[in-house]
Amino acid sequence: MPQTPGPARVLARFAVRVVLLSAFAAFGSIGFGRSLAALLWMSIILCASVGLLRREPLFGAVLNHWDECAAFGALFALVHLVSEPS
Repeated sequence: MPQTPGPARVLARFAVRVVLLSAFAAFGSIGFGRSLAALLWMSIILCASVGLLRREPLFGAVLNHWDECAAFGALFALVHLVSEPS
């Protein structure tokens, strides 16, 4: 039986990933917003892939990679909306 991490561990993992992605986006040559959007898009793909490979339930009672995927998707939409030139 696979061991599921607690919600505090999943939230900490998400926070660390966001900080690392922001740090890498700060050094991007195409601008912070576009770099962060690209990195968030890659994180969405990564979390969805891991969720599929581990066969985690999509609407489970505990936090998993699908929830991280949704959170990264929301952040991607926000960054994409804010960094769009008017």
